Amino acid sequence: MSERPFYVAIEGVIGVGKTTLARLLQPQFEAALLLEAFEENPFLPKFYEDQERYAFQTQIFFLLSRYRQQTRQVPALLEAGRSILADYTFAKDAIFARLTLDGDEWAMYLRVHEALAEKLPRPDLIVYLRASPDTLMHRIALRDRPYERTMSRAYIEALHAAYEAHFATDVGAPVLVLDADALDFVAYPDHLRLIEDRLRRALGLPPYQPLLPLGPNG
Repeated sequence: MSERPFYVAIEGVIGVGKTTLARLLQPQFEAALLLEAFEENPFLPKFYEDQERYAFQTQIFFLLSRYRQQTRQVPALLEAGRSILADYTFAKDAIFARLTLDGDEWAMYLRVHEALAEKLPRPDLIVYLRASPDTLMHRIALRDRPYERTMSRAYIEALHAAYEAHFATDVGAPVLVLDADALDFVAYPDHLRLIEDRLRRALGLPPYQPLLPLGPNG
């Protein structure tokens, strides 16, 4: 375990490999995993069938679920000296909500989100796995979750643009951008070791390995 606990959140569009990367890095850092419990959202399958009808219910459930998880687990783990690897940030919810809500529903959601976000600890580092819509659609098809089979390319392209816009602003924490189009950290152990080294450098944690490129934006 490292001398000082850290809180790292991995972000990116649906299908990019956030949870997989968090699980693969966990043993290397002896960190606790904070994983998004998206399966618990009863509105999610309905949302992919009828976004307009179920968007507000889906987002409010996610918002409160993520807030409850982060307020209960993150401070307790850090106080106990445990480092944390999360596969999402709290800000993620607003990225999705902005695409699916409008009018009074968006205004109400935003007020609640901003009030809750003020009470949460910020990550020490955010890892943004950036991937093209082509890569994302391919990986979504490979994992073949039933409720994702009807997901349109237009929706993924809109999410990709929203994530790019989000990370073009000050997100309140240092950001490490990795080119996921050029990475296959499941098939190639060297790719995983390179990512681990980039995290160690960003966090100031030894030991470092020789630094090699991870792609044009890595």
